[in-house]
Amino acid sequence: MYNAITDVPGIKVGHYTDLEAATGCTVILCEKGAVGGVDVRGGAPGTRETDLLRPVHLVEKVHAILLAGGSAFGLDAATGVMRYLEERDIGFDVKVAKVPIVPAAILFDLTIGDPKVRPDAEAGYKACLAAAEGPVAEGNVGAGTGATVGKLLGPKFASKSGLGTASQKIGKGIIVGAIVAVNAFGDVVDPETGEIIAGTRNPLGKGFLNTLERMKGDLGQTILAFTNTTIGVVATNAYLTKEEANKVAQMAHNGVAMAIRPAHTMFDGDTIFALSLGEPGRKKANVSVIGAVAAQVMAQAIIRAVKQAESLHGIPAARDL
Repeated sequence: MYNAITDVPGIKVGHYTDLEAATGCTVILCEKGAVGGVDVRGGAPGTRETDLLRPVHLVEKVHAILLAGGSAFGLDAATGVMRYLEERDIGFDVKVAKVPIVPAAILFDLTIGDPKVRPDAEAGYKACLAAAEGPVAEGNVGAGTGATVGKLLGPKFASKSGLGTASQKIGKGIIVGAIVAVNAFGDVVDPETGEIIAGTRNPLGKGFLNTLERMKGDLGQTILAFTNTTIGVVATNAYLTKEEANKVAQMAHNGVAMAIRPAHTMFDGDTIFALSLGEPGRKKANVSVIGAVAAQVMAQAIIRAVKQAESLHGIPAARDL
């Protein structure tokens, strides 16, 4: 196993990265189709095709998930993913065509690098061309290229973050994996100790401010940071119904709350997708267990996102502090 979401058979991951502009996108391909679910917890989301993932709606399977930088402009990258899939005759069959189902979520990275450059359809297409099974690049890649955390005092005192992935094998061959781009308003902490790994840097010296504690004081009245979001995907080879996939997406947000403090604020657009690549009757698992493990691997992936990140455009990463 690679400790990556690609440990789930049928998942491929590809990145498009622009380090100069500090933006990019990441595609999670499931070309044979996967039962999809989603849960949006943040107050400022930027998403595409999330309504169709609700249990009451017709379409059950998706063919890719796109995570992108570029704020709402970055949703355009999903067009390139659709083109890639259509060329391969992959999609929801409507008789006259096959329509690829590509839900997407974006994060705001326009305050670092070049705000005029955002992931577009060509970027999404190139991410698909780069998609592969096996090890997944982490840190300053794909949707995590321009990601930062700890924005209580604005971008000047933020820490560089990025993209991370993790997985666990449980029971009789069941695998649960996660991938996440961490662009949080809050701090990333070690769930075991509560120690801040990356967050708002102390303007008066070394170390980090405790964002949540400072929000309780006067700083909580002056927050203007509407520019954050943690977006990710959890996947499993266990069979889940559409209702169960939505429940797993919901439970995976517990991992966000474990590793980011505060999480799900009105300044974040936190969105987690869930994918089940299992076949009915095979590797059926307890949805509560899958959801609980999804939360664990999500927290692990968030920590890897900040630990694998590198300093960029003057914003230091945890490894350099």
